[in-house]
Amino acid sequence: MLQNIGIPGLIMILVVILILFGPSKLPELGRAVGRTLHEFKASARELVSETKENPEPKAEKDLSAKPS
Repeated sequence: MLQNIGIPGLIMILVVILILFGPSKLPELGRAVGRTLHEFKASARELVSETKENPEPKAEKDLSAKPS
């Protein structure tokens, strides 16, 4: 989806964002986005490390109950 935007499209998006939020709010908006991404990455790393430490047991087939 984002592959077809190109440079002119990105410039247009940046201009619209600048008009909507104004130059004084852009650093604050950037910091908020950065904090959100940082927290998301930390949560994802924590989740992955928990699953590596405690993998779920595999479902074992009950071989004793064979159909007749």
